[in-house]
Amino acid sequence: MTEPVGLRERKKQRTRRALIETAYRLFARKGYDQTTTAEIAAAVEVSHATFFNHFATKEDLVLTDDGAQILRTGLNVIAERQSGETALGVLRRAMFRMLAEAGTGLRDPASELERIRLDLITSVPALQATMLQRAFDAQQQLATTLRQTYTDELDDIDAAAIVGAVTGAVLAAGQTALRTGQSLNAAMQRAIDIATQQRE
Repeated sequence: MTEPVGLRERKKQRTRRALIETAYRLFARKGYDQTTTAEIAAAVEVSHATFFNHFATKEDLVLTDDGAQILRTGLNVIAERQSGETALGVLRRAMFRMLAEAGTGLRDPASELERIRLDLITSVPALQATMLQRAFDAQQQLATTLRQTYTDELDDIDAAAIVGAVTGAVLAAGQTALRTGQSLNAAMQRAIDIATQQRE
């Protein structure tokens, strides 16, 4: 008998999450390069083929595509600005909304798993390169949407500079929090406050 679509999808999501959580713990214990996809699959008690049904590569497992949903949340906030809201004000609100969205899933800045993931991204060269490119792409999308929403007030340089200042502050604060063992979520929130208040 065939399982209902909803049940199949829930099982698929549970397996995906188990693969991610198990992989992060193995990476933290053994190291990223020393952990194989076969070991991850075995630890979750699924086939190696099942691993590849969820992730094309080990890198994809760390750089999960849920970041796209987080970014979409921020872009929607900017595109649907409130009446009288400044460009910096809407960007501030978008950044806080993105942090809140991250907090509902595996990318929760307050979780130990996210701390492991970010440690990997800042220490494994292949992951660093991919993440840097994704960060640049996200900044560009945020700046483009901000520019399109405030066509009479901002040009391309204005939008890029505002977005760069705020996102750069968040990234720098996050890296510092990781290095010093402070709360990642609190550091990012504080960075948004500092970057946006200084420019208002």
